[in-house]
Amino acid sequence: MFTTPLIGRDEEIARLAGILERARGGEARAMLLAGDAGVGKTRVLDEVAGRAARAGMTVLTGHCVDLGDVGLPYLPFTEVLGVLAADERFADALAGHPVVDRLLGAGAVRDDPLARSDSGGGRLRLFEGMAGLLADLSQIAPLLLVLEDLHWADQSSRDLLRFLLSRGILQRPAGGAPRHRLAVFASYRADDLHRRHPLRPLLAELVRLPAVERLELRPMADSEVTRLVRALQDRPLPEAMVRGIVERAEGNAFYAEELLAATDTEAGGVPSGLADVLLIRIEQLSDTAQQVLRTAAVAGQRVEHGLLREAVGLPEDELEAALREAVGRQLLVAGDAGTYAFRHALAREAVYADLLPGERARLHGAFARLLAGRGNPAESAAERAHHYRESHDLAEALAASLEAAGHADRVGAPAEELRHLETALDLWESVDPAARPSGDGVDRVTLTLRASAAAAHAGESHRAVSLTRAALAGIGQDTDSELAARVRYTLAGNLMSVDSLTAAFAYSSEALAMIPAEPPTRTWVWAAATHVMAARHIGENDTALRVARQALGVAEQLRVADAQADLLISLAILEGGGRRTTEGRERLEEARELARRAGNAPVEMRALFNLAVSCFESGDLEACLPWVTEGLDRARRAGLLSSPYPLEMRYLHLLVLYTLGRWDECVPAAAADAAVLPSAGGYAMGPALYVALARGDMGAVERAEVLLEGPFDWMATLVAGIALTEAAVLRGEPEAAVERAQTMVAALTDEAGHRPYASVRFAALALTAVADAAVELRSSGGDWHRWKDTADELVELARQTALHGEDGTPQGPEGLAWLARAEAEWARAVSGPDAAAWEKAVTAFGFGDVYERVRCQVRFAEALLAAERRAEAAVQAREARAVAERLGAAPLLERIDDLIRRGRLAPALSDEERPSPLTAREQDVLRLLSHGRSNRQIGEELFISGKTASVHVSNILAKLGASSRTEAVAIAYRKGLIAPEPTASG
Repeated sequence: MFTTPLIGRDEEIARLAGILERARGGEARAMLLAGDAGVGKTRVLDEVAGRAARAGMTVLTGHCVDLGDVGLPYLPFTEVLGVLAADERFADALAGHPVVDRLLGAGAVRDDPLARSDSGGGRLRLFEGMAGLLADLSQIAPLLLVLEDLHWADQSSRDLLRFLLSRGILQRPAGGAPRHRLAVFASYRADDLHRRHPLRPLLAELVRLPAVERLELRPMADSEVTRLVRALQDRPLPEAMVRGIVERAEGNAFYAEELLAATDTEAGGVPSGLADVLLIRIEQLSDTAQQVLRTAAVAGQRVEHGLLREAVGLPEDELEAALREAVGRQLLVAGDAGTYAFRHALAREAVYADLLPGERARLHGAFARLLAGRGNPAESAAERAHHYRESHDLAEALAASLEAAGHADRVGAPAEELRHLETALDLWESVDPAARPSGDGVDRVTLTLRASAAAAHAGESHRAVSLTRAALAGIGQDTDSELAARVRYTLAGNLMSVDSLTAAFAYSSEALAMIPAEPPTRTWVWAAATHVMAARHIGENDTALRVARQALGVAEQLRVADAQADLLISLAILEGGGRRTTEGRERLEEARELARRAGNAPVEMRALFNLAVSCFESGDLEACLPWVTEGLDRARRAGLLSSPYPLEMRYLHLLVLYTLGRWDECVPAAAADAAVLPSAGGYAMGPALYVALARGDMGAVERAEVLLEGPFDWMATLVAGIALTEAAVLRGEPEAAVERAQTMVAALTDEAGHRPYASVRFAALALTAVADAAVELRSSGGDWHRWKDTADELVELARQTALHGEDGTPQGPEGLAWLARAEAEWARAVSGPDAAAWEKAVTAFGFGDVYERVRCQVRFAEALLAAERRAEAAVQAREARAVAERLGAAPLLERIDDLIRRGRLAPALSDEERPSPLTAREQDVLRLLSHGRSNRQIGEELFISGKTASVHVSNILAKLGASSRTEAVAIAYRKGLIAPEPTASG
């Protein structure tokens, strides 16, 4: 508990107190508290936490700790769980979510069946369990969760926080369940966030959430620092001293406190650096207390009493006296469960930096050995790895890093597993071969392949490629040929995941050539299966078919069921009419069953993905969903949610919901997925971008452009290209739409010259903008012919793509529907609206694409109206309007209403039935206008600027045909847009 006064933070405290009040009322909220080191974040949080506790809230605090480049998975949440486990009041709540026990001890991790499976599924269960636990705790009493120093958080803690805030605990419960009485306050050092700091993208993502706010704790004003300095001393201080401290502190409360404390020393004067100030304070302690502080600094920001006692090697009474001295001088703070922490992280850093190199190494070694001798060795492996490395005991650091990697894998922390494996690889050459861990799979090449798998599991496909290349570079002449081949075909598989197809084919060819086909071996079969996929991707279908048929026979002979399944999938795609045929689906189902029995989840994922795609390509969208659901469930159980096929299944799931017009399911499903997806899976949110654009949210453009940042990704480019081309069409920019479509088709065309299947969609979208421009020029007597060549090129692209697909056969219903739309748009551009062409397009999209069908219906109604078939046009327009209104497609709805009005396609309405021409916001402004409010007063009441209010007033005057505010109010009363207010009777 702080003893210093809290000065100058009234506004910040009020905002945080407001969130607590809303949380107690059942409105879950979060606040991200930013500020430079020492500016007072912890002091503010302590004040607010005290208020929360006095108001009857449960307060739980978790701290992130700086362990250098070693991650300690879920550390702040583990601390919170430890507090809960020690309090009998929360026993029932903890018992209701046993999955969180995985973070409370090695025994729980070993005994948890989720931990024995691959980590991804258990990870999601862990996240959901943590969210459920916090929700249950908030029902016992309002809950405040405080997370300090997020800038030191490990990636798993960041991922869990993302899940909790974007999906888990801030959302309103469904079905009338009790609301969460919960607030989350999380602090971080703003000055520590360099451009590539891993916390930066998470913060940018979280602040967009409606229930998350950000508060920056800025430096205090000089007057406030002056008040603080004078309040810290009960004796008068010379004015010159106060001015000097205020000037040097630069608004930082911690600097001010430490500078003031340094004035008590006999050294005289103030040191030039804050570290010097801290060390001068420490030097005023007894030698024993200084020894204890130096030892504690090596342990980290926080240290358990028993561990500190063993490391420092002092009798209990001497240790307690030294601790009492350090606490009394406010250098250490006593915490719960017998722990001590430095009052400020900067103090710990200063003490640590002042240690002699030999002293530092000796103390790190002592802590490593003490941790090794305690229980829960797996849980302490990350700390031991850190201490052993800093003590230069590289052999033990290597062993602990490998142990930490295993622990990270078991608790579902793939990023930390990758980091520990990379640390082990960095240490490998520095450790004597005789001192390295031994056993199967413990060699540099195999460990590198394992790190590659962890990178792929964490969604870092390009890192996986780099690691596999490193494994290839590590292969020597004495390397087993089968291992050398395995490295090559693994590299080929990773290269396919980043769309480097020609290189993938080259490496798969090398792998296949290294292993003789006779006698038959499993390695040859898998090399062949990889080569089949690589050959198909670059258009070498004859090679792919020949090798697949040969390898399938070998797989059957060797009874390698999962390889047999993988080859059946490839053959289902390559042979006959492909996966859309009955025979193709039967093969895929056989492959799925073989992979399931063999326990090979990745191959089973591939089978399920292709079954889902076969339904989509056939236009059977409803049949697609069960396969996607089964595939994602299998991925969840196997811990493969971040691998390529499940990511594509997430995209496909949202795409089906979008296509079927189930947008109110698509958007929240996308938000839920975003909480657990790796950055490489951002494209999976694409259908939510399509919904946003259709609903008039042009902010989707910026989100789409983000997908094009970083290394090339085929799916991300496809999704961004569709969204950005659509946006150009909506903005009425034909040149931009055509350029974007052509650029995207070129970028997505493979090395063999095969255009993407979506070329027909790009062509149809660009043709829409071209036709709009041509129609406008034609109606105004302009030169519309200048668009004819462009229209001809685009429609030819659509025809070639849709009628001659990847395998030379026509595309399925979706592709042919886009072709019908392209043909109709082309006709509209070169000759005018063609009702028959638009009727064909409406029918073609009848396979289930709700939004595209209704867009074609609007064009069909326009063409019917141009042909003076008014009654038919009215039917199409009214039907289209009902669907557009249900979808919330505001821009399309506005266009339909304009068509109905211009074409007089609706019966005349009475004044009472006629809808208001004003938007809801304009109605609000009009109501205040009727009360005589000024623009500034309107802005204050509606929480908008006066300038924005002025724009709304101008719109109202224009819509009502009024020349003044008074006339607008009079017209509004006459039209019934404002209801007369009742008057009090005399």
